[in-house]
Amino acid sequence: MSVILIRSLILYILVIFAVRLMGKRQLGELQPSELVITILVSNIATLPVENTDIPIIVGITPILALVCFEVMTSWLSLRFPKIRRCISGSPKIIISGGKIDRQAMTDLRFSVDDLMTALRGSEVFDLAEVQYAVVETTGSMSVMRKKSADTPIRSELCVQAENSDPPQIIVSDGAVLDAAVKSLGFDSRFAERTADRFGLSISDIFIMTADSSGNCFISIKDGGRPIITRGGADGDKG
Repeated sequence: MSVILIRSLILYILVIFAVRLMGKRQLGELQPSELVITILVSNIATLPVENTDIPIIVGITPILALVCFEVMTSWLSLRFPKIRRCISGSPKIIISGGKIDRQAMTDLRFSVDDLMTALRGSEVFDLAEVQYAVVETTGSMSVMRKKSADTPIRSELCVQAENSDPPQIIVSDGAVLDAAVKSLGFDSRFAERTADRFGLSISDIFIMTADSSGNCFISIKDGGRPIITRGGADGDKG
């Protein structure tokens, strides 16, 4: 039993290393070659675990070889577009000028249901709103709405807004995340002073987020109503 456990741990670490080496992608974003390598690696890794008579090196060697091959293929794909198109294919325009390209759908073996499912995944429920859509090499669909159906942005409405980074978690389950507090430009006691304003201690807080302007969101452990502050406390900047 201990042999199987050790083998499993070694192969687990190796597969994690292999997947990390191939790059950070979600399963649905894998290129065809990456998906094939992932399937092969997972199948090969199970063999030494299921059969202890198989030397573990028999599992390690092909996994490393496949990963090296994938890294080399990725490098070649970056250098040579023709190889990239051969391995991964090319994006296909499926809707242009609001018109659906039936031939492109046939080439992709896209049914009407597939088209509507992909559009709904992009939060589009009415074909009349679509100006342009392209099926990427990963199989996902990118959609551009018609200007008349798209949500206007602030610049189009002549509304000025200050650009800022999103809020960060500075307290997690009663513990202050000092690195996040410092990255926002606040001193080390910012979270404690903000909690004091509402009669709370850090240990009472489940989650606290803050942005560079000192705006905070506080979720309390006892499940009470969240607290939202604007501008933080005086003298918070370090």
